[in-house]
Amino acid sequence: MIVEQLIFTVIALAIFVYMFFRMIQKNDTTYVVVLVLEAIGIALNFVEVFFQIKLNILFVILKYILSIILPIAILVLEKRNIILSELIYVQKAKLYLFFGDSKKAKQALISLLERNPKSYQAHRLLAEIYEQEGGLRKAIDEYVQAVDLNKKDYDSYYKVAELLTNLDKKDEAAEMLHSLLQKKPEMYKATELLGEILLEKEMYKEAVSVYQDALKYNPVSYELNYNLGIAYTMLNDFQNAKICYEKAAEINSLLYNAKYSLAEIALIYKDLEEAEKKFLEITEDEELSADGYYELAKIYLIKGEKDTAIQYINTAIDLNSKKIAEKVKKEPIFIPIMAKISIPFNLDQESIEEDEIVKGKKNKKKLKNKEIKAKEHLEEMSEITKHLSYNDIKLLKKNSSGKAQEIQEQKNQDIQREIQ
Repeated sequence: MIVEQLIFTVIALAIFVYMFFRMIQKNDTTYVVVLVLEAIGIALNFVEVFFQIKLNILFVILKYILSIILPIAILVLEKRNIILSELIYVQKAKLYLFFGDSKKAKQALISLLERNPKSYQAHRLLAEIYEQEGGLRKAIDEYVQAVDLNKKDYDSYYKVAELLTNLDKKDEAAEMLHSLLQKKPEMYKATELLGEILLEKEMYKEAVSVYQDALKYNPVSYELNYNLGIAYTMLNDFQNAKICYEKAAEINSLLYNAKYSLAEIALIYKDLEEAEKKFLEITEDEELSADGYYELAKIYLIKGEKDTAIQYINTAIDLNSKKIAEKVKKEPIFIPIMAKISIPFNLDQESIEEDEIVKGKKNKKKLKNKEIKAKEHLEEMSEITKHLSYNDIKLLKKNSSGKAQEIQEQKNQDIQREIQ
């Protein structure tokens, strides 16, 4: 019993003295709390020795925890670069955030950074607070500081690029995302954002390269295959676009945007049966159904089945009067059946009422700008190619394959330059 108390006293006092000098060395008053707790543990031991009483087992456990286990645990954490003051201030800030007091949370983190400017946790959490408050530039500064302190913090790296995009600094964002993907090529959200930027900037060859690289790590992603299809579409590489859209439709058969693109490509290649099949599937989709029925009406007019064409075009007008009526008026193919097409007289007023109904619904619009652009491009190409002969269509397919080969060769040259 006496030997145990003697050993405890020597170890506890040694740790106490070490922690005291550590506090002086670091000029960090946070250690005062630890020293007080240690002193309580040592005091319990002196009470036991001085009064020659046997402490309850709970008090014995408590004195070991306060005098030895707690300070040793703190020293182990510091060996792993987890500083006590940083831990306390960060937890304090998180507690303030839990109760919705972001102002005090920021104050706690700023106080910590005044003591320790290299606190990664403080910069990271402060950046998140600024971002939530809408202070994007301050958030970027803090995320950059976090990345400087932790080079493997790829999420903060991505956040900087995302916030730069929100500030309409897309060139800087794209540069950062390229750099990020070189370090972590499997990072899906970085690929997604970079692809969006490249498509918006009409850098379609670069977008193809980015999506192709990403598919090595996530080949069954609907979005990657579909977006790659869009990039190929805008390059007029319809053969490869078709492959990508088919893969996307196979992955998720309930998303009809890829099917619509496949239907338009079938029209471009004069494959009316395939186009008809796809457009019939598209009529199940609320947003694309009017376009589906419109295209079906054109197909049946080409096939000479006027009654079915009339039925389909009137259905399309019922679904979206303003849009389809304007398209019908511009399309010569409908001239022979124009008398039997039910175009409303009060079209302008009706379109206004439709807009009001749409506003009352939750986010009815699903197509993004890139999808609308690709859709319109395919429809335009379908119009351009409808007078081509089958020999011309074969040539178009050949040129599409040549375009794909050209992109691949360019990509190989880029890889070789990087190696050199």
